Amino acid sequence: MSAMELEPQTKASQRSAPDTVRLTTAQALVRFLNQQYIDVDGEVTPFVEGIFAIFGHGNVLGLGEALQEDPGHLNVYQGHNEQGMASTAIAYSRQLYRHKIFAVTASAGPGSANFVTAAGNAYVNNIPILFLPADTFATRQPDPVLQQIEVDGSATTTTNDALKPISKYWDRVERPEQLMSALLKAFEVLTNPAMAGPVTIALPQDIEAQAFDYPRSFFKKRVHVVKRIQPSAAELAEATRLIKASSYPVLIVGGGAKFSEAGPAIEAFSDQLKIPIVETPTGKSTVSSAFANNMGGTGVLGTAAANDVIAKADLIIGAGTRYTDFTTASKTAIDPEKTHIININLNRMQSYKFDGFPVVADVRDTLTQLTNALPGYESGFTDLADIKATWQKERNRLAHTNYDAPDFTPEVKNQFSPETLAEYAAKLKTHFTQTEAVIAVNDTIAPDSIMVAAAGSLPGDVQRIWDPVEPNTYHMEYGYSMMGYEVPAALGVKLAEPDKESYALVGDGSFIMLHSELVTALQYHKKINILVFDNSGFASINNLQMAQGSNSYLTEFRTADHDILTIDFAKIAEGYGAKTYHANDRESLIAALEDAKKQTVSTLIDIKVLPKTMTQGYGQSWWRVGVSEVSDNPKVQKAYRAIQEGIDQAFKY
Repeated sequence: MSAMELEPQTKASQRSAPDTVRLTTAQALVRFLNQQYIDVDGEVTPFVEGIFAIFGHGNVLGLGEALQEDPGHLNVYQGHNEQGMASTAIAYSRQLYRHKIFAVTASAGPGSANFVTAAGNAYVNNIPILFLPADTFATRQPDPVLQQIEVDGSATTTTNDALKPISKYWDRVERPEQLMSALLKAFEVLTNPAMAGPVTIALPQDIEAQAFDYPRSFFKKRVHVVKRIQPSAAELAEATRLIKASSYPVLIVGGGAKFSEAGPAIEAFSDQLKIPIVETPTGKSTVSSAFANNMGGTGVLGTAAANDVIAKADLIIGAGTRYTDFTTASKTAIDPEKTHIININLNRMQSYKFDGFPVVADVRDTLTQLTNALPGYESGFTDLADIKATWQKERNRLAHTNYDAPDFTPEVKNQFSPETLAEYAAKLKTHFTQTEAVIAVNDTIAPDSIMVAAAGSLPGDVQRIWDPVEPNTYHMEYGYSMMGYEVPAALGVKLAEPDKESYALVGDGSFIMLHSELVTALQYHKKINILVFDNSGFASINNLQMAQGSNSYLTEFRTADHDILTIDFAKIAEGYGAKTYHANDRESLIAALEDAKKQTVSTLIDIKVLPKTMTQGYGQSWWRVGVSEVSDNPKVQKAYRAIQEGIDQAFKY
């Protein structure tokens, strides 16, 4: 073979036919991504915003070279943790109602393996994201290469196979021409509201760099039209009949309602028919908390107001909800044998849950048509204003409950002893309660600011006591409850809405797990605000542990000699280059928040709060958990009996 034959091709040396263009697989991928558009209600916009990348030997010379040469309109960002940058991409798409996406790429092996947790998040929450993990050689000639796993029973198995069960579509491109069918199928899934979620296209590193004569038609502008599926005449007629026959209907606003951008339609439906609405964690802020008929979060983490109306309901209208155990109080809050159910959902499987009447259609348009079909109907709820006012009185109490207040009592059962609480107060140098801190933040930041939360005890508190006034300002990941989502998600939110402040509310345990994308935010001058609620432990799990009779065990952060662990989180962020603050009471927290608003650089507020000072359950808030059937601990034995009583009361669908 001559030296000339070994020379890589340049554009000048390409000899493609007029209707083809010779490109590497990676170059073709980048060119294709640049030509994908989405049409939502007649507005056409580019669908792929960019790519987050951590380059390694598996992707830097293929996809990395293609992006360096010609990224087109794609914005390419350097990530600092694969799970973190994928979480940023997920939050970005979620904040924009799934109308745009980022792709993410990493090298084969541990880099790609780090995508798995984030892929689970995207799968559960139906968020489109394109995973482009590098893979081992398709030829297998250099095998085993660096970072390659070897499976005795299959030469085709690589690390990327771990992404199969948590991808809505998965493919491995083992020849350059396979890219075409893989991408067409991938974007059908990514732009389909009924099945949107993570898509994985694994790219063997030799194939990334291999060239092929691609048809020019493959790179034409493609507009993916998102259709609003309309309810059938039969679905509309039966749903109308069920509502007319009910006296106390309640509408549950789920994540599907938010993605449908159904807020105005929900308000019109509720206002005309006098039907109260309650919210799931994902559905919250679809409708303003200030809307008169909005009773707030429902279920295990629900407000007293929401759980009151659910208990009285003779008809539940589920608008884009999956009916998780937290929404249904582990199937004790709703009994379909006593309460009729209508399920409005684009996903047919979800619409059949609880043996409800399925309406497989768009939430916004279905509710608009139901409103028009029910002139003169009004529910029997006449005391909604009083129910909501009673809850607001309780929220106000929680806003002023601190360790020094005369009526201070920890808000959870099986709380620490007074001596232990005093120990925490002295060690953390705080008398601040978590509820007082959360409400202070809610009441201080600008109304159009976006709050991000995900795991620990904070999701329960914000579901009950955070009142979002502006639409789509409450960004909660509680489908997967993924620790470590909060900080990278705050960056994703900021990229999606650069003119708004983005606040990550994160527990100390979750912050320790993953905050790498704070560096990305600083690197690219994308200001985010991180509020670390430090109670020195995995407090929500400690609550669960002790509430079910167990002793505190490996859920508090204590040293080997049992001293309470103290960390200066502000110093960590300061080392990265963020503006930082300390807060241990309402006054210092508000002062920090006000100063943070003035900053152009990312900020972090280290908030020391007492454990056991979060909100408690209201109304029907039972949660089924696995308590040991056999134990020498009398408290565990008692907890087991209580769980069995709850199981007996739960509906079995």
